[in-house]
Amino acid sequence: MKIWLDGGLRDIESARVSVLDHGLTVGDGIFETVKAAGGRPFALTRHLNRLTRSARGLGLPDPDHDEVRRACAAVLEANPMPLGRLRITYTGGHGPLGSDRGDQGPTLVVALGATTRRPDSTAVVTVPWTRNERGALTGLKTTSYAENVVALARAHEHGASEALFANTVGQLCEGTGSNVFVVLDGEIHTPPLASGCLAGITRELAVEWTGARETDLPLDVLERADEIFLTSTLRDIQAVHRVDGREPAGAPGPVTAKAMRIFDERAGDDLDP
Repeated sequence: MKIWLDGGLRDIESARVSVLDHGLTVGDGIFETVKAAGGRPFALTRHLNRLTRSARGLGLPDPDHDEVRRACAAVLEANPMPLGRLRITYTGGHGPLGSDRGDQGPTLVVALGATTRRPDSTAVVTVPWTRNERGALTGLKTTSYAENVVALARAHEHGASEALFANTVGQLCEGTGSNVFVVLDGEIHTPPLASGCLAGITRELAVEWTGARETDLPLDVLERADEIFLTSTLRDIQAVHRVDGREPAGAPGPVTAKAMRIFDERAGDDLDP
C-alpha cells in the first residue's frame, strides 16, 4: 500500500505523522472521503471545494487543489482496485500540546482503502444525543469525529449500520456519516443545512437530480414517513428498511428506487458533476 504524505508517495510502513500533529493531539483537522471506481475519483471537484470550506471554517490555510489532485492520482495509480475509499486528510500540522497552532504548516495525507458496493437497504437507529446546529464546527467535515464513533457503536449494538441525530430543537438532522431523506405523500424531503447537517456531496447531487425539497422536519417524521433513505459518498442512495422498531413497507419503495436509478444513471454519465 502506497500513501501520499506531505509531498510524495510512501510505503505504509514509512508513512508516519508526528505524535505532536495537531490533528492527533486536539482533532484540529478536516477530511474528505471520495469514491473511486476503477481508479477514477467521483465528484472530486465538489469534494475539494468542500475541503476548502472546511479549512476556512477552522482557520487553516486553503489546501492547494492541484497538489491534492496530484496526490489522489498518484495514490490511485499506485494502488489499483475496483472500488475504493479515497481519504484526504488535512490537519493543522506539528503543534504544541494545547489548542494553539504551531507554525510549521499543515499536514496532507491521502490514502486509499478497498470497499464493496453497499446493500440496497439498511437499518438505522435514532440516538439520544443531539447535533449542535449553532456550534463552531457545524457544517464542517472535521476529524473531531468521536461523537460519531460513539453513536455508530450504538447503532452496531442494535444491528444497524447508521445512527440518526436530531438537533438541539428536536428537528431531524443527519447520520454519523450520512444525510437523511424522507418521502411524504410522494415528495422527497431532507433537512436544510440550517438544521446543522453536513453539506453532503451526495446529498447535494440527490437534491439537484431528484428535486428533493429542503424542509424543517421533526425527528418523529421517521415514525410516519412513507419511505426513508440515506445518502453518502459510499452509500450513494440507500433505502432504509428499519428505523428503531419500525419497518417501512417494501424498502426500497418506489420513490426511493427511482431516485436510486436516477443517481446511478447521472453519476455514470459524469464522474465530476
